[in-house]
Amino acid sequence: MRISATQRTENENRIRAAMDRLLRGEIPPGGKCDIKPLANEAGVDRTAFYGTRPYAHLRVEFERRVQALHDAGEIPDPREAQIARLKAESLKLKERLAQSEKTIDELTDFRSQAMARLATQHEEIVHLRETVAGTSRVSRLPAARSATTVIGSCN
Repeated sequence: MRISATQRTENENRIRAAMDRLLRGEIPPGGKCDIKPLANEAGVDRTAFYGTRPYAHLRVEFERRVQALHDAGEIPDPREAQIARLKAESLKLKERLAQSEKTIDELTDFRSQAMARLATQHEEIVHLRETVAGTSRVSRLPAARSATTVIGSCN
């Protein structure tokens, strides 16, 4: 079925208006920023946007404008924006998790080294005490007096 030039112009105007709404982010619920909602919003058959059909040039223009928005960092489709935000958040959380795991590994290694040093020092202390206990020439010093005892005896 052929359409008149007036009808074609009206259709193109409706398509351009729908294109502007979609690119502003006025996307119908459950829709995306692509040809299907564009055709539905304009009331035009979707197949008219492909091949040598009458509105193929408008599809190319729409896709070019969507790409330009993406390149500028603007995402008209709220779902795509949410997906991009969630991907970035997921990447940041993965980086934090990797850093946390690295810190935990470093602290675990530090704890193991500290425990090994303490065990070695304890063994040395035990060995020295046993050595001292077996030697008769070493005498033990008297226990230190408390500060109150020292002050009281000076008066």
